[in-house]
Amino acid sequence: MRFIILTLFPEAFESYFNISLLKRAVAKKIIKIELVNLRDFGEGPHKVVDLPPYGGGAGMVLRVDIMAKALRALKSKFKIQNSKIILLTPQGQKFNQKIANKLADYKTLVLICGRYEGFDERIRSMVDMEICIGDFVLTGGEIPALAVLDTVARLVPGVVGKSESLVQESFSDGLLEYPQYTRPENFKGKKVPKVLLSGNHAKIAAWRAKEALKRTKKRRPDLLK
Repeated sequence: MRFIILTLFPEAFESYFNISLLKRAVAKKIIKIELVNLRDFGEGPHKVVDLPPYGGGAGMVLRVDIMAKALRALKSKFKIQNSKIILLTPQGQKFNQKIANKLADYKTLVLICGRYEGFDERIRSMVDMEICIGDFVLTGGEIPALAVLDTVARLVPGVVGKSESLVQESFSDGLLEYPQYTRPENFKGKKVPKVLLSGNHAKIAAWRAKEALKRTKKRRPDLLK
């Protein structure tokens, strides 16, 4: 699976992509990550990509002509097929695990990171989807793009070592994950539940299912609606 990130700050991603699961997945060619600098498509000697908004107001707006040029170049260079072009924006659909599962079926995701005051409205007609990671405002789309990439990439077969890790985790079944414990068995009077020490897998599975539902009701009742 290929991820193409269109950003003004490609260097913001490099350290994260050089660690842990993503680094190994790239080395094994399970996934590909392409960082593309939007400023490479800018205009004039200063590679201008933004201008003040019509009608006045604070900040600068990313230009529609520059974005169109960048997307044309990406489609030509990478021969993009079976893809989704995604705009990271506070006005997008709230990202969740269900969306991640659907995106994992595509061969290519193009993630467009915004900056400054926002996008020219006409850019929205050039994308397939708009995604928001939460009801808050960031300085740019780099963190949302990284969140989407990391969430989707781990669903690609081979990225996560044990496939069962993807089944027994938060949101995999619409619930939060059950409590986890490891050694020591007794820490300052706080003990591991006896059922987890029993060796009875049926009882352990039933306990975990019960605790997952209990935890979800308490912490995220919205997930049960």
